Amino acid sequence: MTFKGLKPITYGGREVWPLVEGGKGVAATNHTSSGAWAAAGGIGTVSAVNADSYDAEGKIIPQVYEQLTRKDRHEQLIRYAIDGAVEQVRRAHEISGGRGAININVLWEMGGAQPVLEGVLEQTPGLVTGVTCGAGMPYKLAEIAARHNVNYLPIVSSGRAFRALWKRSYHKVADLLAAVVYEDPWLAGGHNGLSNAEDPTKPEDPYPRVKALRDVMRAEGVSESVPIVMAGGVWFLREWNDWIDNPELGQIAFQFGTRPLLTHESPIPQQWKDRLRTLDPGDVLLHRFSPTGFYSSAVRNPFLRSLEGRSERQIPYSRVEAGEHTVQLDVGVKGKNFWVTPKDRDRARGWVANGFTEALKTPDDTVVFVSQDERGEIRKDQADCMGCLSHCGFSSWKDHDDYTTGRLADPRSFCIQKTLQDIAHGGDTEQNLMFAGHAAYRFKQDPFYSNNFTPTVKELVDRILTGD
Repeated sequence: MTFKGLKPITYGGREVWPLVEGGKGVAATNHTSSGAWAAAGGIGTVSAVNADSYDAEGKIIPQVYEQLTRKDRHEQLIRYAIDGAVEQVRRAHEISGGRGAININVLWEMGGAQPVLEGVLEQTPGLVTGVTCGAGMPYKLAEIAARHNVNYLPIVSSGRAFRALWKRSYHKVADLLAAVVYEDPWLAGGHNGLSNAEDPTKPEDPYPRVKALRDVMRAEGVSESVPIVMAGGVWFLREWNDWIDNPELGQIAFQFGTRPLLTHESPIPQQWKDRLRTLDPGDVLLHRFSPTGFYSSAVRNPFLRSLEGRSERQIPYSRVEAGEHTVQLDVGVKGKNFWVTPKDRDRARGWVANGFTEALKTPDDTVVFVSQDERGEIRKDQADCMGCLSHCGFSSWKDHDDYTTGRLADPRSFCIQKTLQDIAHGGDTEQNLMFAGHAAYRFKQDPFYSNNFTPTVKELVDRILTGD
């Protein structure tokens, strides 16, 4: 079948390719990658999630938190986030040379999402064309966009989610809705929008889901000129040939998150780029360890495997003798109010014999067994929390009201800010969270990348436009 090819669309008052760079948070997408993507005629995306700032010599300013309270550290985090994103937007705009468009991306569930978004948009008038936002239900996105006269592009994983957003607030600001991003909850990298009704082990074909989203948009009176951006699992456009110029789906654009990681302009360290070339199918894991509570997709490296192991060394307990919980746990805990099954007591004794001597309580009336070193790291990371999420399961932080989720901090999770900052700035790819989409194995299979070839962003965009 001949590849139909893409036609430019009008966005932000100019013609652009309907190709969107996925905005990867905490310094995995920055001004060099997004500016180059826009210069190639597409829609570049600056991540406004704890973006880097620079000193007078152009060196990255380390984000250090010396304040004594979480609330003070959280306020520092917001300052870093605004300063960094403003700097990134200005630099990206310069690189773009006035071509394409620059969007910014935020996670609605990040700590201080609203003040960060407002702060960035206040300082970048005329430079940002639109705001993409997912990871949560960003009801206030439309009113923020209206205040600053920018477009908004909500990220959803179902027609149902879009309908809820539209009815609650988006219908009031219909003219600035520039696109709706459909992010495949089984295939996209980073945080995924799987609902409780969906089975993480049973991926669904995106076509009927995107058709259902368009049906909802039509039923609500959304203009046919508003594209749906297909995100998650997109590699060769020729594989999406029947989506292009398809009257059932209407106007379609495509988002690329994983492929731009392996370009000259991509800011991720070389070690991370090299690792991407080694991945096989199944090496990216859809998991539940994120402190956001969302599913997320990352490379199944030793860091992720250690979290899997930690959750496997887990047993439920009762505070009183009840049901099958007939014996007291006699290892890893202090006190006598840990009643467990005889089988679980024996398992716990085995873990302790293997060096996992510390039992830590979880919010779900279970205990997990970890080594002394792990326990020390978990407790330190929890104490050092700087409030990077609106609700953090790992530290029990909440960014408003009384600043606590009211739940026990969860040792099965981890400090996401620490590990993402570390990997983005040269840390070990095996001992940090390495986000990637589930199609990342294709770097190894795609002849475009053979002989260690790394394209520029322009070469990548030109290649994508051929269908490959």
